[in-house]
Amino acid sequence: MTPQADQTITSKVIVLTGASSGIGRATAVELAARGHRLVLAARRTDELGLLARQLDPAGVRVIAVPTDVTDDASRRALLAAATAHFGSIDVLVNNAGVTVEQGWWWDDADPMRVLRVNLESPIELTRLALPDMRRRSAGHIVNIGSVAGRVASNGVYSASKYGLRGFSLALRRELLGTGVTVSLIAPGFVRSEMTASARLPMPGPEVVARAVADVLEHPRAEVIVPKLYAPLVLLNTLFPAVGDFVVRRIIGRRYAHSPQVK
Repeated sequence: MTPQADQTITSKVIVLTGASSGIGRATAVELAARGHRLVLAARRTDELGLLARQLDPAGVRVIAVPTDVTDDASRRALLAAATAHFGSIDVLVNNAGVTVEQGWWWDDADPMRVLRVNLESPIELTRLALPDMRRRSAGHIVNIGSVAGRVASNGVYSASKYGLRGFSLALRRELLGTGVTVSLIAPGFVRSEMTASARLPMPGPEVVARAVADVLEHPRAEVIVPKLYAPLVLLNTLFPAVGDFVVRRIIGRRYAHSPQVK
């Protein structure tokens, strides 16, 4: 039975950031195929609008809202547009993410933008979405973390994803009994613009998109995808020297001196 044919799946109103490319785009396609209503957010206005029209030419079930997630007014406008069109927000997927594109983070002109996009913005969007979710005793926050938040590989990027993991797991406990669920999806290397320079075998972003869609139907606190990264995370925890070897000998050498893990 296809997701569309499964009448037990309830259509949800989902705000998805970073929707114009990579994991975000794949997730939008997957969620739309499962019958959900979408509010797509990203800075790339043209790509965002094109995707929305492809998924829903009528503009009824899918809308595009150009958004800079690092700007407070833009974040508020996004949630206001979602509420105005659909009435309420059932799910917030904090997917927007960046990294230091080339070289080392300490040589970058503005490495702190990684923290603003990857950590501060999900926290602020969650803070704005929570009051209505708590009032209705229903809602789901899904944060897109990274295996780099479990196996440190890139100073500022890993800091942002370690922070997002801590925020997600703690928020889940803070909201126990409220009807609001929190999930963290932690991808390893997948094909995207962020990993374009990586010389590693990688699945497409669809593997993450399916994990996001699945966790809405069967909530879990944390999901690592692809599953093959789970043993690496465990080995890094039990035997940190193994993690040193993997990062230095495999990721570092194959990533043109800029190890980036989405």
